[in-house]
Amino acid sequence: MGELDFARWAGPAVGVLVLSAWVVLASQDWRWTIAALGVLYAAVFVLVAGTWRLELAVVKLVAGWMATAILGASQDTSQTEPDRDRPSGVVFRGLAGGMVGLLVFSLVPETADILAGYLEEVNVSQVAGGLFLVGMGLTMLGLNARPLRVVLALLVWFAGFEVLYAMVERSTLVAGLLALVNLALAMIGAYLHVVARLSLPGEEK
Repeated sequence: MGELDFARWAGPAVGVLVLSAWVVLASQDWRWTIAALGVLYAAVFVLVAGTWRLELAVVKLVAGWMATAILGASQDTSQTEPDRDRPSGVVFRGLAGGMVGLLVFSLVPETADILAGYLEEVNVSQVAGGLFLVGMGLTMLGLNARPLRVVLALLVWFAGFEVLYAMVERSTLVAGLLALVNLALAMIGAYLHVVARLSLPGEEK
């Protein structure tokens, strides 16, 4: 019954996922970025819960929120981050995200048909959400060089991989390993961000 309920919410979850990933890509305010990442993991939870058992999907949600909290705790809350980014930069990243979305969603039907030949059950919403996150993660990697942004890109990309892989593997061990990878990436990103902030205090965080 729970799976049927989550499957019914898969479509709206993809919409929330698209908006939150776009904010992570376009926003340069770490508060908005961290908040959007938390919302993104909630949408990923809904998609994964349609395939995995609820307990395993909750592990994914908790690990994602813990990773989000780790990155948020590494930020300097005593000083407001200056917005040095030009409006044209935000527009460019927003357009890049839109192009990725158009490309990905145009490939969803063909990709779902291919996967249907190998998997017993294929959720089109899961395919769309997973491919979109993978594409957005790669786009973020190409547009950012700062440690925090690179780790955010890796987390987004890895979330997309998890959504797709959830249709293939549903074991408890895999869920635990994926959660550990998320936490490890977040801790590495937080460490690199703090080191960069302390060594270059005049640079943008």
